[in-house]
Amino acid sequence: MRRPGGDTARTGSTTVRASDSADATHLNTWVASRRGVEGFVEPRTAVSDVTLLLVAHDGEWTRRRVPSVQWAHAFCNHHRIPSYDAAVVGIPQRMRDYNSRKKAEGR
Repeated sequence: MRRPGGDTARTGSTTVRASDSADATHLNTWVASRRGVEGFVEPRTAVSDVTLLLVAHDGEWTRRRVPSVQWAHAFCNHHRIPSYDAAVVGIPQRMRDYNSRKKAEGR
């Protein structure tokens, strides 16, 4: 999402990069190439705009900035995948398990 006067946004005292078409392209490509994907909409914070966390059936995941909470839920609805507010439901255990497996593989 472009902001007037540039492509960055201020969140509190921190300037962060706003979402752009590359973020949307990545999310579209990612969701189309995985199965069992769910979306977790993460609210704006002091250091980040709204993000959409996509988690596949095996716990593989990706996260990108998105223009708004509404955009994230509409994206998930368009792709017929469930979406949740991450601040309410948290992050799925399968994602944590995936991260642990990847960390162990790196040793």
